[in-house]
Amino acid sequence: MGKKIELCETVLRDAHQSLLATRMRAEDMLPIAEKLDRVGFWSVEMWGGATFDAGLRYLKECPWERLRLIRRAMPKTRMQMLLRGQNVVGYRNYPDDVVERFVEKAADNGIDVFRVFDAMNDVRNMKTAFEAVKKTGKVLEASLCYTISPVHTLDYFVRLAERLVEMGTDVLCVKDMAGLLSPYVGYELIRRLKERIGVPIHLHSHCTTGMAPMTYVMAVEAGVDIVDTAISPMSEGTSQPATEAMVVALRGTPYDTGLSLKLLGEIAEHFRAVRGKYADFDSPVSSQIHADIMESQIPGGMFSNLVSQLRQQKAEDKLEAVLKEVEAVRKDLGYPPLVTPTSQIVGSQATLNVLTGKRYGVVTVETRNYISGLYGEPPAPISDEMIQMALGKKKPITVRPADLLEPGWEKARAALGAAASDEDALSYALFPEVAKEFFAWRSQRQKASQSAAA
Repeated sequence: MGKKIELCETVLRDAHQSLLATRMRAEDMLPIAEKLDRVGFWSVEMWGGATFDAGLRYLKECPWERLRLIRRAMPKTRMQMLLRGQNVVGYRNYPDDVVERFVEKAADNGIDVFRVFDAMNDVRNMKTAFEAVKKTGKVLEASLCYTISPVHTLDYFVRLAERLVEMGTDVLCVKDMAGLLSPYVGYELIRRLKERIGVPIHLHSHCTTGMAPMTYVMAVEAGVDIVDTAISPMSEGTSQPATEAMVVALRGTPYDTGLSLKLLGEIAEHFRAVRGKYADFDSPVSSQIHADIMESQIPGGMFSNLVSQLRQQKAEDKLEAVLKEVEAVRKDLGYPPLVTPTSQIVGSQATLNVLTGKRYGVVTVETRNYISGLYGEPPAPISDEMIQMALGKKKPITVRPADLLEPGWEKARAALGAAASDEDALSYALFPEVAKEFFAWRSQRQKASQSAAA
């Protein structure tokens, strides 16, 4: 017998990260928050991922304030965030005390569900975040990052899922960040997971290859519990399947979501207007189906940013060459799943290889750090030639990367002074230069407001 399928709405986080280079402002979220709160979603993903960095760096918005404002505007719905394990919401490993304090403050400010992943599927990089979430009493949703390679078999993913359950996860997320999970493979994976583990399964996918809606239906038949969707004007392409389409597809079946299409229609009308405001960040490429992504495996959140970066360099015509080179670089680096930060590492190196015309003529610091083992253990061995090219006579580390880091929380507090909030100290600990620029901008704005009021 079927069961009601729950939905997680991604419009406030992954949808605009995937389609609009993470540029949606809080002012376009808050007016519709009350209606989102009335829908009855299992959760609304509205924080984490690239939104933290983009808020500080580009939008001059405090991400903590965004969280508090949306929490107050949506008191009934679970607030969900994407946490990059030891990378938190950044692009490198942070000390354990920073991870722990970040999770504590995120929970204090309103996060109910922490979706935790590691780009390498290295459980050592998830352990501290898991323990921190469990300490808060909030929902831990551990993720396995789905990808395709000679080493990433269904057996591999089932074993990984069992390990994540052993580590205490409340919900298991199958995170298909590039839309690579095909309908029949998806059915088999979910079926096998339901047989082997006893926690709810949450499926996350992107429509980049066009398969996600079909994969969702097959996953429902296989027993999935929750799926990620995005309201229709912010769906499809490199984003998630449309929320309304999923509701209609399951209506009148044992899986019926029970959600109101009328209310969803009103929400869609709001975001239809909102999307037009961000035309400068909206590329037709992000709204198209790219079946060839099965080869490059570029995730949805990275695709729109890659197109934007190439456009800024007047090199958008190099996109296909860069995607092809991504495939080659990923193989050279031991087939890491492409998700932040490995997608950026591989993507940046591939872009350099293409734009300079010489493969590895310039090797980024991040690529060297990856080969050094500072991001975790690669799924497959890296060749001795690549190691020597990047490291010379040095050898990759074998310990958990964060074991090499000194505590960072007290240093961040001391750098800002006793008057700073814990939230500001965390922003500084994660993005020191970006945070300082934001604090200076905020201070100037506050002084200007006070002068105007006087």
